[in-house]
Amino acid sequence: MIQSIPTIDICTLADDIRQDEILISRFANYLEAHKNLFFPHRHSFFHLVLFTAGGGSHTIDFEKFEVNAGQIYFMVPGQVHSWNFEGFTDGYIINFSGSFIQSFLLRSGYLDNFSFLSSTNPGDGVINIPADHLPAIVTLFENIVAEVDHQRALGSDMVKLLMLQVFILLGRIQGKDESRGKQGYNHTLIRNFQKMIEQHYIDVKLPKDYAEMLYITPNHLNAVCKDVLGLAAGEVIRNRTLLEAKRLLTNPKLSISEIAFTLNFNDNSYFTKFFKKSEGITPEEFRKKTLNNKS
Repeated sequence: MIQSIPTIDICTLADDIRQDEILISRFANYLEAHKNLFFPHRHSFFHLVLFTAGGGSHTIDFEKFEVNAGQIYFMVPGQVHSWNFEGFTDGYIINFSGSFIQSFLLRSGYLDNFSFLSSTNPGDGVINIPADHLPAIVTLFENIVAEVDHQRALGSDMVKLLMLQVFILLGRIQGKDESRGKQGYNHTLIRNFQKMIEQHYIDVKLPKDYAEMLYITPNHLNAVCKDVLGLAAGEVIRNRTLLEAKRLLTNPKLSISEIAFTLNFNDNSYFTKFFKKSEGITPEEFRKKTLNNKS
């Protein structure tokens, strides 16, 4: 796969290369240390930021969100984002590998209960915390920072416990934890479908092929997608291809033909027709618009 956007590892951001599973910092300090991270990039790890001050915007997979105090956002590995802050911006940042938390849990799929840790939809990862819940969340982040600063015995375990408290409180705020429990089978099926798409979207384009891999009928897959996601199964597959096309188009060194070939389209014209049908503009127009916004 041609990579158009740089991928950042935790070890490249930490002063101590041994801290390859987690990085915790006050956000203003993080921004000062990594001034070059305003450009579009992706991470190989989970990434979360709680804003306590600041303005401007940030973008996750080409969807723009306004920065507000009391907002927290999550990104799963592979998503692309950039920042355009206005004025002094502060809060907390935690970068962590999936294994950091999972090593503490007996249930391997526990983190999938939280949409902000399992969904690739940018909107699921951005939460504006109600004012009456914010003090409790901020206190948890302060305790996490204190554990890192003081390096107490079993500090790593305490950080994991505090992070789980953050996740559970945010899950309650979102109000999705109960509905997920009631519809466990459907949500598990959708998660598996999305994981398969992530692995095969270049080579496998048809819902019937995914249904076969999931040991269900195409009609069943389509019905569950419409029930849980509000989209047909084919649209879910096309959206993932479209997202990768957008990511590749941010690299001006790649021709439209090269991108079409990378995404397994038969020819350039078919790719252009596919893209314009979804976005309303051609790939060339999208590229010009995106690069102008970046500059």
